[in-house]
Amino acid sequence: MLKKMISAAALAIVLAAGTEAYAAGGDAKVRVVYDQKLPNVPGKSMRAVLVEYAPGGSSPGHTHPASAFIYATVLEGAITSKVNDGPEKVYKAGESFPEFPGDHHAVSKNASKTKPARLLAVFVLNTDETELTTDDK
Repeated sequence: MLKKMISAAALAIVLAAGTEAYAAGGDAKVRVVYDQKLPNVPGKSMRAVLVEYAPGGSSPGHTHPASAFIYATVLEGAITSKVNDGPEKVYKAGESFPEFPGDHHAVSKNASKTKPARLLAVFVLNTDETELTTDDK
């Protein structure tokens, strides 16, 4: 039941209109598809970002705001991810992983050179945060 609810929510978010950009230093298309203040948690918001990777596409290493907890779900294809000093891991469509405040996302790329991939990242963070990622220098 929970899996169906998450899938339905993810689909609704993906279908919503959003702000579009490309990850600096990478070739992933990134857009905010949901932004809502949490009415029962003053000062916190939920934002969802759809990341679309072309075949062989990637986004640069980055960190997120110190207030951000992130739950990422692969919607299509497969994503290679590495967080902090952990191993690189391939997540397939339907699989998820968390990122905790202060984590460093060293690798985020399409695991395929021939098929596209899509990732939905849901953030819970301070409402006043203006930048969702800070790319490595």
